[in-house]
Amino acid sequence: MKISATISYPDGTTPAQVYELSTDPGFREEVCKATNALAHDVKVDAKGDTATVVVSRTMPAEVPDFIKKMVGETVDVVQTEDWGAPDGDGHRTADVVVQIKGQPATMNGTAEILTSPDGVVMQIEGDLKVAIPIFGKKVEPEIAKGIYAAIKTEERQAAQRLPG
Repeated sequence: MKISATISYPDGTTPAQVYELSTDPGFREEVCKATNALAHDVKVDAKGDTATVVVSRTMPAEVPDFIKKMVGETVDVVQTEDWGAPDGDGHRTADVVVQIKGQPATMNGTAEILTSPDGVVMQIEGDLKVAIPIFGKKVEPEIAKGIYAAIKTEERQAAQRLPG
């Protein structure tokens, strides 16, 4: 299942500010709390112009009962972002992997910090796969809802932190 979302940032925000926010452990922890994570851990490994961000969250399984029977009351989600160096315009790209621990569910994709006519945005594209015969295609939309909700929460938290 294809995932596509855009986070828009306040007017006057620069790509460098968005990258700095995206690699700020304090901000990422705020987002975890705002998504109602039951537990979370954030690690950022910055090396020069690049960084790896790993966000682990234990989330309540807010899914239909037929899925909850498979996953239990909570799910452990690990999101890894490998951010590359900026290009000449300050744009950056990250390889993004989202895994649900202990379950055959992953999303592989990219996040790009770009300027657009409307300001700075982060464009997120991914391919969500649930490798469960017969049920996988029924489960993917439920996981996608959680991914989209987390993206919207991050956008709201960023609007509170960035000038504009």
